[in-house]
Amino acid sequence: MGFIKLFLFLFFLNTGCENNKGTSTTDLEQNAIPRLESRDFREDMRSFVIGLSKHAKGVNPDFSIIPQNGIELVTETGTADGAPSESYLEAIDGNGQENLFYGYKKDNVATTQEVTDYNVSLLQVSQNYNNSIFVIDYCSSSKKITNSYEQNYALNFTPFVATERDLTLIPPTPTTFNKLSSRDVSSLSDAENFLFILNYEDYDTKNDLLTEIGNSNYDVVFLDMFFNDGTPFSRLSIEELKTKPDGGQRLVMCYMSIGEAEDYRYYWNSDWKTNAPVWLDKENKNWEGNYKVRYWEKDWQNVIYGSEDAYLDKILSTGFDGVYLDIIDAFEYFENYDE
Repeated sequence: MGFIKLFLFLFFLNTGCENNKGTSTTDLEQNAIPRLESRDFREDMRSFVIGLSKHAKGVNPDFSIIPQNGIELVTETGTADGAPSESYLEAIDGNGQENLFYGYKKDNVATTQEVTDYNVSLLQVSQNYNNSIFVIDYCSSSKKITNSYEQNYALNFTPFVATERDLTLIPPTPTTFNKLSSRDVSSLSDAENFLFILNYEDYDTKNDLLTEIGNSNYDVVFLDMFFNDGTPFSRLSIEELKTKPDGGQRLVMCYMSIGEAEDYRYYWNSDWKTNAPVWLDKENKNWEGNYKVRYWEKDWQNVIYGSEDAYLDKILSTGFDGVYLDIIDAFEYFENYDE
């Protein structure tokens, strides 16, 4: 997500991020969606992901697409017994899921069995289409960390346990809990573990951050492409991260939100707050500077992919191995839209 704001934003990833500060009366409030608009917001998101996947794989056939949360999209009904959404499942290479076993309501607290079972059943639909599953649990006690790894590995899911919600830490590898791959990681299915770090506030320079990541032995690294000052990592830096200290190869993936616009990103136009494009919706009630978007609108999709200055295209040109798509569950916001 970028800059110092990341660490707070991540607390709200599973709920779609809503902020206490509302927007002032601007053109944003005039972009109201009629209550009875007959859109299929889930299919709209599927189509968006499929479109950007086709574009990315047209540039790099080995580029991986991993949506986070919004796992209901893998079937037509949003339940495990529904017909698989085959075109969507074929367009993606994995799914990310937060709070599967710990952290759904509160960090270091077990997710209810009902929620876990529901998500597992849908994740397995994706897994049955040869998609890799990456799980981030939030817990800090040794017993719960061990339990998270054991349960995820039993399902052939690839886990990362964050001991703090801010996602600032790079835990050492290997640990008592996670597996260490002894082979080159050339595809997501090769991965035994991964690192997820999006908040760089503890690092004074890019070099400090890159050195610490580079010295770790994680099979897959997920990170934001922009440092604290808003400057992107270079292609050379990303390529260097792909080699582990032991000489083995790993994958480096980039985080990107597609269900919200962020006013601290390079693409933001300050005029939008008073002269809003049709795709820009209300400011998040839980996070200042993040705006819901009508992700089915072509002009927003053009911000994300399809030109040299588009977000995904910048990620591709920087040499990342894939993209981790956030706010996939934005369809929930529009399904419950209240003017």
